[in-house]
Amino acid sequence: MRTISKFKRIAAASALLAWGWHAQAAASDLLVAAAASLTNAFTEIGVQFQQEHPGTKVLSSFAGSDALAQQVIQGAPIDVFASADQKAMDKAVQAGNIDESTRRDFVRNEVVLIVPAANELKINSVADLKGASVKRVALGNPATVPVGRYTKAALEHTGNWDTVKRNEILGQNVRQVLDYVARGEVDAGFVFATDAAIMPDKVKVVEKLASPIPVLYPIALVKRDGRHPLAKDFYDFVFSPKGEAVLAKYGFSKP
Repeated sequence: MRTISKFKRIAAASALLAWGWHAQAAASDLLVAAAASLTNAFTEIGVQFQQEHPGTKVLSSFAGSDALAQQVIQGAPIDVFASADQKAMDKAVQAGNIDESTRRDFVRNEVVLIVPAANELKINSVADLKGASVKRVALGNPATVPVGRYTKAALEHTGNWDTVKRNEILGQNVRQVLDYVARGEVDAGFVFATDAAIMPDKVKVVEKLASPIPVLYPIALVKRDGRHPLAKDFYDFVFSPKGEAVLAKYGFSKP
């Protein structure tokens, strides 16, 4: 029995590394896959959870929600999945990898248009993106990134999608788009309001988009054998007053 148990631990650790988790990952870690826009908030929540559960290590992976959903679907040993939109979560649900009874929206966000802090092109709204001097506009890839899907839906709703698409620079996740704008590599970009808020000295919000699709984030427990025994406790902590305080600190509102 000890040999079998040891084999399982080694197999689990190997699977973690195969999916790009930190080299120190262990089968006993509580694994959380969360949308890139949750990086700061969930990192802090993880630290607080560990403080309340001595001996437990929370290991988080932050990326585009669709990429994380594919990890869940293909068997990465993830315990909790938090997506930036419903579509990514739906994929994992339809594949049978989510405990549907735990699926719940936990925060709301907004999509905003940002420009480099210097704003040399004097862009003050989506309408200004039609200017001949605007050459590069960054957004998440609508095919694979929630913020891109929200952006496309909002721009189609107002008739501005073709204008932006002509100059699109696609990012693999919202933080990549934020970095493009912060470094001045593009003229403007579309990100979540919470992401823009972490770089107030490097980017400027010039307009909030009215999204025809509510910008709601769902979270759920992954349905798999060997799920961490404290996965539900972490999930509950996100909804606790302490968890909600951290999320509010980083600009997320209640759904």
